[in-house]
Amino acid sequence: MKIAVCIKRTPDSETRFRINSAGSAIDESGVKFDMDDFASYAVEVALQMKEKAGSGEVVVIAVGPDSVQETLRKAMSMGADRAVQLKADAIPFDGLAVAKALAAELKSGGFDLALFGKHAFDTSEAVVGTATAELLDIACVTAASKLEIANGKGSARRELEGAAEMVEFSLPAVVTIDEGIARPRYPSLKGIMAAKKKPLESKPAQLGASRVTVKGMALPPDRPAGRIVGEGTAAVAELVRLLQTEAKVL
Repeated sequence: MKIAVCIKRTPDSETRFRINSAGSAIDESGVKFDMDDFASYAVEVALQMKEKAGSGEVVVIAVGPDSVQETLRKAMSMGADRAVQLKADAIPFDGLAVAKALAAELKSGGFDLALFGKHAFDTSEAVVGTATAELLDIACVTAASKLEIANGKGSARRELEGAAEMVEFSLPAVVTIDEGIARPRYPSLKGIMAAKKKPLESKPAQLGASRVTVKGMALPPDRPAGRIVGEGTAAVAELVRLLQTEAKVL
């Protein structure tokens, strides 16, 4: 089985963000970037599928400038066989534009399955995977928490509020991966060395027109300072009063 995993390079979620002088993007100076968390789950799922089958190919694909090659190399150090960079000076905010680039690559690749993260940490749009499936006119399952492929068909579990949904689908298909499905492996030293020799193809991204731009960004207001209302049981009455009259949560 030939599996494509579409990944994204995003700021580390532990980073303390600043907004740039233009007010329309984060200030990337000093910011650490890494593979998006949901994308790393998707890579792990693909690797486990290949290992279980005993054969196949896992190809990681990313849109972005040359810095994205570091992220692609990390995926290959985890075990992906090769990588494709769809080169662009910047990643458009418009998920449909990115989806058009990925769909063009997937269409010519002959993949049985294309995995995406449920959504990217930086935009949280959850658009690219579904839009790519629509452009390819193939089945799409979103937010899978369990995934099985057998006899040319797939089945997936989706977590709902207070319930779960089991779905079946035919291949080829796009599946977006939710958290909890697998714990991403750490690259081994052997894997890191091997990744340096694995093929990484770079080609221009066939991006669609970007119809969405970010006009401005703002950080949330600072949290107000904490207040000590008393100690022990003597403080309970005052705490309840403040929760009722000021916080209005009771």
